[in-house]
Amino acid sequence: MLPLDDFDRSRYDWQLAVTGFSEEGQRRLKNASVLVSRIGGVGGMVALQLAAAGVGRLVLAHGGNLRTDDLNRQILMSDAGIGCSRVEQAAARLRAINPNVVVETAAENMSAANAPRLVATVDAVASCAPRFEERLAMNAAAVVQGKPMVDAAMYDMDLQLLIVRPGRTACLACLFPEPPGAWKRKFPVFGAVAATVGCMAAMELIKILAGFGEPLENQMLVGDMTNLGFRKVRIRRRPHCSVCQSSPPSLRQDEVR
Repeated sequence: MLPLDDFDRSRYDWQLAVTGFSEEGQRRLKNASVLVSRIGGVGGMVALQLAAAGVGRLVLAHGGNLRTDDLNRQILMSDAGIGCSRVEQAAARLRAINPNVVVETAAENMSAANAPRLVATVDAVASCAPRFEERLAMNAAAVVQGKPMVDAAMYDMDLQLLIVRPGRTACLACLFPEPPGAWKRKFPVFGAVAATVGCMAAMELIKILAGFGEPLENQMLVGDMTNLGFRKVRIRRRPHCSVCQSSPPSLRQDEVR
């Protein structure tokens, strides 16, 4: 593993003082890699915070070019890039923020066809796609390969966060065996709501990779930004889940304080 050098200690000086983190945690981040898909309102914030924290390698997956109506939430983009590749703009911005982070790109959205290949190249996965088909494809690949995954989602003023630790927690398919309902590309979103759940997802990944704190396991965080109401919903692995082939039931909605 790559050691920390004096530049690392200087750059990350303030976070090295975080309780339970230490130089060992920073060294782990430096040697870690994360796949982020997609890098829009949610995933863009995840990628930005991981780069700022010093995660050594990021793989960004997102197809298509930037549209004008993306700009209220996709913070790694700019007006000058309208009509150009989203993923290349995001990569350039992250390299400018932290030149020591290796940023690789895949100009494609996740699917059952490409998820195994892309997940195989990293240590952990940030699932930030709006479409359930993409999220379930990432979940399946992460479970098969034993990689931790943080699934972050939002709609309107609502947000939710789930951690998948293969063999230890429920997976996304335990809760959603099939994609729920029809999906429309355009949905109500404030950038601030997307960024909020993105920051939370980034912090969970940092805790998992650095080995400190208490990641959100066997619970799903649900938030309503209209009144800043948050609760944790206990979840259990579903028997006969087609992805993780796990045991006992159910989604039990009780608050965890």
